[in-house]
Amino acid sequence: MAGEHDIIDLRSDTVTRPTSAMRAAMMEALVGDDQYGDDPSMNALQNRVAGMLGKEAALWLPSGTMANQVALKVLTNPGDDVIVAREAHAVWHEAGGSAANAGVQLTEIGDSGTFTADEFIAAIKPSGHGIFPPTTLVEIENTHNRMGGVVFPQDEVERICAAAREHGITPYLDGARLWNAALVTGKSVAELAAPVAMVMVSLSKGLGAPGGSMLAGSREQIARANRHRRMFGGAMRQVGFYAAAATYALDHHIERLADDHRAAKALAQALQQCPHIEIDVEAVETNIVVFHLKDSSSPTADVVARARQAGVLINAFAARTLRAVTHLDVSEAQCRRAGEIIVESAEGR
Repeated sequence: MAGEHDIIDLRSDTVTRPTSAMRAAMMEALVGDDQYGDDPSMNALQNRVAGMLGKEAALWLPSGTMANQVALKVLTNPGDDVIVAREAHAVWHEAGGSAANAGVQLTEIGDSGTFTADEFIAAIKPSGHGIFPPTTLVEIENTHNRMGGVVFPQDEVERICAAAREHGITPYLDGARLWNAALVTGKSVAELAAPVAMVMVSLSKGLGAPGGSMLAGSREQIARANRHRRMFGGAMRQVGFYAAAATYALDHHIERLADDHRAAKALAQALQQCPHIEIDVEAVETNIVVFHLKDSSSPTADVVARARQAGVLINAFAARTLRAVTHLDVSEAQCRRAGEIIVESAEGR
């Protein structure tokens, strides 16, 4: 079995650890009580991210899931309908929070992580109907986690948001990995977020900070979000340490996301060599690689277990579907080696 230092951890880009330079920045951070608005590092970070996203204000939250849940509380009412992409993070990875916290139902549409304006319009449930829950929010996930980090085409985002406003529906962007999408499209995160009313971005995934996500929107929306954050228990005290880590990440870790994208492509190319694995290498746009085991392969659980024994950690996403995610703690060479190990594991070796 591989030793701890030989492990190639591809379970998620959330497994990154702060670099030495990031730790130094955290040690020197100016801090204060954020619930009194007294943390200078966090105040500066929130103002900076709001500007980067082209919004009036921004609020730090401990996690992207909490940010998404707070956004639902701000933008919807219990009993509302929210339209999302098929297999959206809100449906699969937030522990049923949308129903439990905001009391909304989620309607999945589209395919492969995206949907069209026409599909969106066809799925709208009208307000004032005696039976249907009114559609009040459309949520776009960019990039889409479960569909392999696919980038949502911006021209379609603009058409969807225009249609939403015509129907009195608010558009929201789950942009946890919007930094990756910006790098692929050549557009700024502000351009990608411009059509929506509110947007969430993660600091603890590709950027490598130890925690935190930002929710941005109008000043009125963020004031309401601040209250809901407190209700959810997400209002913390000396969060300047997190802010310092995120600030360092914004300064040093955005452009290097291209390294993760190249590593993901290298991993996909290695997996493509296996006759037991089905993967579309051309569909790998960012840092997430989703692939499928053919019936000729070993069972998914066995493949995961064999890969772990050989020093590679990956996640099973479905009966014959697996996911690997590249990040700043793994090199392109390590990802090529991981691909070889996964191939051997799929072949039963």
